[in-house]
Amino acid sequence: MTGLWIGIALLTLAAIGFVFWPMLRAHKLHQAELSADRKLQNIDIFRERVSELEAECESGSLEQAEFELLKIELEKNLLNDAVETQQQETQLKIGRGSVVTVALLALILASVSFGLYGKLGRSVDLQLALNTDTSVNPQQQPSIDEAVAMLEEELKQRPENAEGWYMLGTTYIGMQRFDEGLAALRKTLALLPEDSPQYAGVMGQYAQALFFANGSKMTDDVRNQIDRTLAVEPFEITVLGLLGIDAFEQQNYQAAIDYWTKGLVNAEGEAAMSLKSGIATARDRLKALGVEVVEPNAAEAETGDTAAIRVQLSINDQLKTGLSPEQTVFIFARPVGGRMPLAALRLQVSQLPMEVVLDDSMAMSPQARLSQQSEVEVTARVSMSGQPQASAGDLYGTLSPVSVRGNEATLSLVIDRVVD
Repeated sequence: MTGLWIGIALLTLAAIGFVFWPMLRAHKLHQAELSADRKLQNIDIFRERVSELEAECESGSLEQAEFELLKIELEKNLLNDAVETQQQETQLKIGRGSVVTVALLALILASVSFGLYGKLGRSVDLQLALNTDTSVNPQQQPSIDEAVAMLEEELKQRPENAEGWYMLGTTYIGMQRFDEGLAALRKTLALLPEDSPQYAGVMGQYAQALFFANGSKMTDDVRNQIDRTLAVEPFEITVLGLLGIDAFEQQNYQAAIDYWTKGLVNAEGEAAMSLKSGIATARDRLKALGVEVVEPNAAEAETGDTAAIRVQLSINDQLKTGLSPEQTVFIFARPVGGRMPLAALRLQVSQLPMEVVLDDSMAMSPQARLSQQSEVEVTARVSMSGQPQASAGDLYGTLSPVSVRGNEATLSLVIDRVVD
């Protein structure tokens, strides 16, 4: 078991190194720039002083021997300054605040990892396999209580630190101190601007904390928070993951597939692998029940009452000139005057012009589908930040009102305006 803890410690140190090394490097580069400026200043002063001595020597006010001695002295001072500056460049000094930050990261990362592994991992099975003693000397492990106390004290001094409140909130959640965790996340949301890239993610974490605080049950409070999060970011992975879990537990495997597939839009690495694994499991469950995986709007198509909107989406040629091909384009269908997306799709500028179909397969929630409305407004926006929230400088176009049913023709939507 000792090998496991050593491995975790080494990986933790490596993770901290990735955070700490850029800070060291940036400091070193800054010091090098200051050193170069100082060297140039010393050289200019040296040249200026030698010129003055030469002028005095030529005018006869300074003997040649004295001139040579003074020049040697100036050269010696210049050399000493160069050596001293070189020594200072090799000495990297990091401020106390940076050290405290890294120490907190180390303690919290390691402590939460150990705690979560002990709670959710299979340490007992591993212990039996290794046939070693599970007892660990408490003195050899960092104290999460001490780390939390340090962070709490830091936030008393800097209560406007949104990142600190978020770190404290997620740590509380990991310790199952849900009321305190929810309070800290509410503080984070109060400090973050609603148009910040992190806002939707913190809303998703708040929904997840509510879910855990209520015994991993999908209560009305949890669903309301999920709806508010999806209104800000229709592809927020945390809440889509929660909806998929709830649907799966209710044996609604088709809905679980739909939610987790939407979550893949923003998922990367292990998160994407987990979602794909869940989707595969849900598909297997459907096959075992003799049910095929179908699109949510297939039943409506069979009855001829399909809720779908076809849109030919393009960007004004003059506005498109200054855009990058990789910039994100969102297209939403919302209730007229509402905020909650009924259908949403994410594209890139390079894909336009393009014909898209908005239907119930793109719904963000079973309680908010395109088929539940008679008319909607359709908005497309080029996001300069890559986030769904509108911000100054974004480009957009809107169609309103648009009939949900009976639209056989393809509507034209041109992104031709700029968000003020």
